[in-house]
Amino acid sequence: MSRIVQKFGGTSVGDVERIKKVAERIKLTVSQGHQVVVVVSARAGVTNELMARAKAVCAEPSEREMDMLLSVGEQETIALTAMALHGHGVEAVSFTGGMAGIQTDRLHTKARIQTIDASAVEAQLSEGKVVIVAGFQGINEDGHITTLGRGGSDLSAIAIAAAIKADKCEIYTDVDGVYTADPRIVSAARKINEVSYDEMLELASSGSKVMQSRSVEFAEKHGVIFEVRSSFNFNRGTVVKAEVPHMEKIVVRGVAVDKDQAKIIVSNILDKPGSAAKVFRAMADANIVVDMIVQNVGRNGIANLTFTVPLGDTLKAQKCLEPVLDEVRGGHVAVHENIAKLSVVGVGMKTHSGVAADLFKGLADADINIDLITTSEIKISVVLDLDRVDEAARITHKVFGLDAD
Repeated sequence: MSRIVQKFGGTSVGDVERIKKVAERIKLTVSQGHQVVVVVSARAGVTNELMARAKAVCAEPSEREMDMLLSVGEQETIALTAMALHGHGVEAVSFTGGMAGIQTDRLHTKARIQTIDASAVEAQLSEGKVVIVAGFQGINEDGHITTLGRGGSDLSAIAIAAAIKADKCEIYTDVDGVYTADPRIVSAARKINEVSYDEMLELASSGSKVMQSRSVEFAEKHGVIFEVRSSFNFNRGTVVKAEVPHMEKIVVRGVAVDKDQAKIIVSNILDKPGSAAKVFRAMADANIVVDMIVQNVGRNGIANLTFTVPLGDTLKAQKCLEPVLDEVRGGHVAVHENIAKLSVVGVGMKTHSGVAADLFKGLADADINIDLITTSEIKISVVLDLDRVDEAARITHKVFGLDAD
């Protein structure tokens, strides 16, 4: 008897009929002799609706109360899924994240998992029950509900799979795998059969919405092999696992676009040791994730510092930088929101040259200007104008031969 963790996203459990379909799929897995733990998200749209209600009653709701509110979405789904399984004659029990033993730090809205005590889940599995766990949430040492950030249900599933030593983890979504690009942007995008953890991590952090990047990090750290597949068919999906030698034969695995980006320029700061540290300490203290960073060559003791942050954090970033300006004698903080990030990813880039040259030439031939550039061993990212990034993605996809069958 093998153990399987199945995670179903918001679209997969979007309404009562879809929840019934999910229950049928779970029943089929149980009938094949497997022990099953199911992790579910809130129904599609519910989290956004709850956030809108919060903003309607309070312009700046506390993060603790937001966690209390947003956790309701998943708790609705676990109960309905358990009931649907009962209707099919399958024994099932629903657990909140805290009941499933997911212990987090004290940070609200973006909590990190510290430990998992899977004993309660193990006990229910030993009784032959399907355990339905609320994704996206846990509990801190004070007993307060915390949430894991957008896409946190993926992290819940991977973490539980590691904790119970599952034989398999299946991530069900509304697409049937990981593609070479977003098919809504690049019609020639193709499904990838397998991808390494590092490639998946770079794609996720670069804008691919298939998986949350923290969940991929957790999977790599704990050796959890998982498969991204569709809940609307029985086709094989994309397996995410450790890198193997043949993966390096493919130079570029995929192209990702991230439109949830803003560029911040802190101008006229003192060009001396410690200035950048003060700026990014303020970002860190505000729990703002900084992505691309460029500092120009200082002149006359003055420099400009440019970096990107998530679009939703621009107001918070401006507020926390205001007191820092006096310390670094900066001129002002400027925010540019009409940008997007384009990234090309592939482990083959470690052993092949010319990737940057091909990317830049392809964009130049289309008269698309590059604003910022950053690189890693297996990724090149550029910041472009928002209104041209879709075109740039299609060009880049073709440049690296990803359109070919």
